[in-house]
Amino acid sequence: MDLKKVERVYTSYAGVYDQIFGKVFHEGRESAIRNLNVQPNEQILEVGVGTGLALPMYPRHCKITGIDLSEGMLGKAKERAEMHRLTHVQLHRMDAGAMEFADSSFDTVVAAYVVTAVPDHRKVVNEMIRVCRPGGRIIMLNHFSNGNKIIAAMEKVISPLTKHLGWRTDLSLHTVLEGTSLQVARKQNVNPLRFWALVECVNGKNGQVVKNGNGTAVYSNGNGHATEHHTNTNGHFANGHSH
Repeated sequence: MDLKKVERVYTSYAGVYDQIFGKVFHEGRESAIRNLNVQPNEQILEVGVGTGLALPMYPRHCKITGIDLSEGMLGKAKERAEMHRLTHVQLHRMDAGAMEFADSSFDTVVAAYVVTAVPDHRKVVNEMIRVCRPGGRIIMLNHFSNGNKIIAAMEKVISPLTKHLGWRTDLSLHTVLEGTSLQVARKQNVNPLRFWALVECVNGKNGQVVKNGNGTAVYSNGNGHATEHHTNTNGHFANGHSH
């Protein structure tokens, strides 16, 4: 995949994306945002904002910046932001692999269904780390290759076909995180058949990783507090705080 092809494919999806993918991926988006525990004036970047399906889900006391390479998808996102009067949202056409933001501009970076839909996932992940502040969090919602050898083999076979549709199926979470400063704080399987994973990472650049007594990375909210997550009996994550 190259950037021009990605832009062309997703612009062609713009008019039908919500109808085809909206309901299928809704649970994952809702889970990602519901568990953010967003602080007042928190700066959040959504990479690959698409048609803006998630934008109305964010609380209005934070500041949202959304970027997307596809002009067609971004046009739909702007329409949605205007319809819902989302004055706390700014949208820009931008390459996720070469963002035009200063280092450490955001407290939280969200990338839903992005890292397997770009030509170079390493560039995108490194850019997300760069623009996210030390101790901030990076949330990835994505399908990653399955640990089951039979399913993984099938994913590898069909990946060349799905690339023509705009994504790949053979990328593992280990490959995405390898060599980065990201530390996994929580992981939850979501969406139909639980083939997608919601992964929250703490941005450990400059050595800024806080850990709890169990050695799990926890997110620093910027006010001197660390936030950790516990799984409840329903498989969802509830927030807890350690000071």
